[in-house]
Amino acid sequence: MKIAFIGLGNMGAPMARNLIKAGHSLNLVDLNKTVLAELEQLGGSISASAREAAQGAELVITMLPAAVHVRSVWLGEDGVLAGIGKGVPAVDCSTIDPQTARDVAAAAAKQGVAMADAPVSGGTGGATAGTLTFMVGATPELFATLQPVLAQMGRNIVHCGEVGTGQIAKICNNLLLAISMVGVSEAMALGDALGIDTGVLAGIINSSTGRCWSSEMYNPWPGIVETAPASRGYTGGFGAELMLKDLGLATEAARQAHQPVVLGAVAQQLYQAMSQRGEGGKDFSAIINSYRKPQ
Repeated sequence: MKIAFIGLGNMGAPMARNLIKAGHSLNLVDLNKTVLAELEQLGGSISASAREAAQGAELVITMLPAAVHVRSVWLGEDGVLAGIGKGVPAVDCSTIDPQTARDVAAAAAKQGVAMADAPVSGGTGGATAGTLTFMVGATPELFATLQPVLAQMGRNIVHCGEVGTGQIAKICNNLLLAISMVGVSEAMALGDALGIDTGVLAGIINSSTGRCWSSEMYNPWPGIVETAPASRGYTGGFGAELMLKDLGLATEAARQAHQPVVLGAVAQQLYQAMSQRGEGGKDFSAIINSYRKPQ
């Protein structure tokens, strides 16, 4: 299949790489010439703009940093909708607000283009391994069309409902993830301050009612989970700045819906303070350092 793939960042590049390995012909667009050159060596073709990449494509995929980029890449003068053919399926895998996803999909529909939103979970490791979870907002017909291609980049392809619901699923999940990480951080730091061995405490939590993904698989205390970022200086994983971005999306969506997210707002403030301390590049589990005495 001839696919236009626009946005080759930490997530987009390995996703595109997996599609090339699966035998697809990719038209690639990004500002990073190094990544473009690498993917060109694997068999991809470089396009000068989103418009050029979309011309003649049988599917368009975008993976972009924020809503402003999605609007520009899709709706701009040299954007996807200026080049895409009528009836060509399209999907945006960025994590953005639900309303932007709906607005861009509505603009695409006016040109006879069915568009889905499909944000992902699984991090850069999942993108590289092809084990991502895709949360897809689309019509049943479009989902059926996209599912085989998404399955070449991910393991769990979930139909969430109509366009925009993929973004809703993503921001709700990450809202809870941030809150749970803050909770685990508080508990682990308190246990340490009170004198219990943190390994013993983690074992008790993970065999008791406090057990959760943040405690068991991604514990923020160094040395508890060997594969977690906490055991390698909070490098890799999911950056705190990205978590802050997702919390901003969640709290703004909650404001528009007049829905209280009290703990989410507190988590957002904690991650904002972490960012202001210059620690936004660390994994989001480094929030535990807000509760620990300087080492």
